[in-house]
Amino acid sequence: MARFDVNPAVYTASTVLIAQCVMIGTALLTARAAQKYGYGPVLWCALVALPVRGLIACFWNSPWCLIPVQILDGIGAGILGVATPGIVANILRGTGHVNLGLGFVMTLQGIGAASSAAYGGLFAHHIGFQWAFLALAGAAGISLLILTAGLRFSGLRAALDATRD
Repeated sequence: MARFDVNPAVYTASTVLIAQCVMIGTALLTARAAQKYGYGPVLWCALVALPVRGLIACFWNSPWCLIPVQILDGIGAGILGVATPGIVANILRGTGHVNLGLGFVMTLQGIGAASSAAYGGLFAHHIGFQWAFLALAGAAGISLLILTAGLRFSGLRAALDATRD
């Protein structure tokens, strides 16, 4: 922000405010959409929003990129916050291990979040911020490829399916 005439406190507060407000609305809409369409389409939306967010941050060098980047961040967080427990519950239904499974998945998600900061920081330090955002967008894009490959397994397809009780 040093290159732009922007108040850092207002800018930081805006990033939090925009993402959190969007996340709350998205989570409410996601719950309804998951009941109607299943977790597959909503998860797909989250995994598309995150790489797009990284691409915008990479190629739009302006303080105004805050708005779409934080909106997409809120969309991804809102969807994943609702879809992750639902998918885990569907996969582990009837096993008695839903809480254990959710704890495991959330631990992996926390490790991923911490690792992405280190990963992005290394890129930013050695190559530059633009390449860091591009690398993080690529990592998010890989998750979309993993979901697409995982849909070949009937267990995952059933967990994401809208017709499952």
